Amino acid sequence: MKEFRPTIGLEIHVELNTKTKMFCSCLNDPDEKRPNVNICPVCSGQPGVLPVANEEAIKKVIKTGLALNCHTSERSKFDRKNYFYPDLPKGYQISQLYSPFCLKGFLEINNSEASRSGTRRKIRIREVHLEEDTGSLIHDEKENYSLVDFNRAGIPLMELVTEPDLKSGKEARKFAEELQLILRYLDVSTADMEKGQMRIEVNISLGKEKKLGTKVEIKNLNSFRVVEKAIDYEIERQGKVLESGKKIIQETRGWQAGKGITVSQRTKEEAHDYRYFPEPDLPPFHFNKNDILRIKTKIPELPQQKRERFKKEYGLLEKETEIFVQNKDLGEYFEKVNSELKDWVSSVEVKRKISKKEEEKLIKLCVNYLLTDLKFLLKETPFSEKEIKITPENFAEFITLIYEGEISSKIGKIVLPEMFRTGADPSQIIEEKGLIQITNETEIEKKAKEIISKNKKAVEDFKEGKTTALQFLIGQLMKETKGTVNPQKAAEILGDLLK
Repeated sequence: MKEFRPTIGLEIHVELNTKTKMFCSCLNDPDEKRPNVNICPVCSGQPGVLPVANEEAIKKVIKTGLALNCHTSERSKFDRKNYFYPDLPKGYQISQLYSPFCLKGFLEINNSEASRSGTRRKIRIREVHLEEDTGSLIHDEKENYSLVDFNRAGIPLMELVTEPDLKSGKEARKFAEELQLILRYLDVSTADMEKGQMRIEVNISLGKEKKLGTKVEIKNLNSFRVVEKAIDYEIERQGKVLESGKKIIQETRGWQAGKGITVSQRTKEEAHDYRYFPEPDLPPFHFNKNDILRIKTKIPELPQQKRERFKKEYGLLEKETEIFVQNKDLGEYFEKVNSELKDWVSSVEVKRKISKKEEEKLIKLCVNYLLTDLKFLLKETPFSEKEIKITPENFAEFITLIYEGEISSKIGKIVLPEMFRTGADPSQIIEEKGLIQITNETEIEKKAKEIISKNKKAVEDFKEGKTTALQFLIGQLMKETKGTVNPQKAAEILGDLLK
């Protein structure tokens, strides 16, 4: 099977998060459960109605294209794609074939064959165009009938088509995951695959050397994992067919999750089968450089730019960086905390400027508490700054108290959950719960002597050279003082008393 080379391209449909539908004023509400509520004569295909293009949807498509390094067409228009299907009320779909809004871009992904070297591979994007979504069908196989819901009909649907540059299921998955992240950063779509807001179709063929094989399309791919599995399965299936001397049939296949296989659905239509022609009810669109520039200025920092900046600015590990990039809200919260940290430390360290090495330790401590302790408190709930009660300022104060040794990590395990529950600042919690650290050496020494007198066996073990005995005694002292003694100071005083 090694003699056959896979050629893979993707067609990705994304529902845009506009307030209204593409060609009418009906609400674009993907969470509406009642069928056929958000419909009107325009999106339900009544005779004599005229469409009006949604300006916001067009801007979101151009914004996406610019973020994906595409060229924006100065002149663009809509076309009619004619075909009959029960959930297509007009009997045609307003789409773009001849003059899409965005052309010839690219998206870089980590090279799956050289991921350790950190190299990235450029996947070309043929076009990004805009069309209207269809309705949705609900099938009842037991009663042998189907129902149609037109709430989704007419929702702005962006379609991205790649060049056949992908080489494996893993690469296709990486491309789709990175695209979803970009769409969320741009705030053009939540791109939730479980809700059908992002749908992926795969075009795949196997050929020898530079020759392309017969193209097969795979539909019904509703998760990134399924995209990868379906491609890997299809590569193996087509390879076996070709090895047996048979030909691949150009067709559309569907994914059967239960069996983990693709199955034939129908032979593939060609573009001319849809009888495309220019949409007569919508004028062409013209864009000048100023139009494009205004949209471009609204593009935020994108995921790859953030990865590079976080590594350089904060010295984070790749795994840590990826968590903050994938969870945009958490990444922004981390930056706010870090900004507050500088203010807190500068207020504490009035006599000297904190060194670069100390700053790195402070950041590392902050990252550790965010990605371990706070994550534990959140359980499986996604992080949301709007929902969390701990302000960045209070979290920074908490980290500073740990860093400066004002409270021990053991006290931190008490304080942080209380902050999480109530939103109170750490100093207030420490005072109310009597967790103020004991700094008086005489008092610490007094309690240390009590621990020594109560644990004679551990003292003997220590004198016999068993170093673990000292750790036991430190633990007992920390327990006795409820963690209000600095562990280093406890070790120092106990060590001196045991000499």
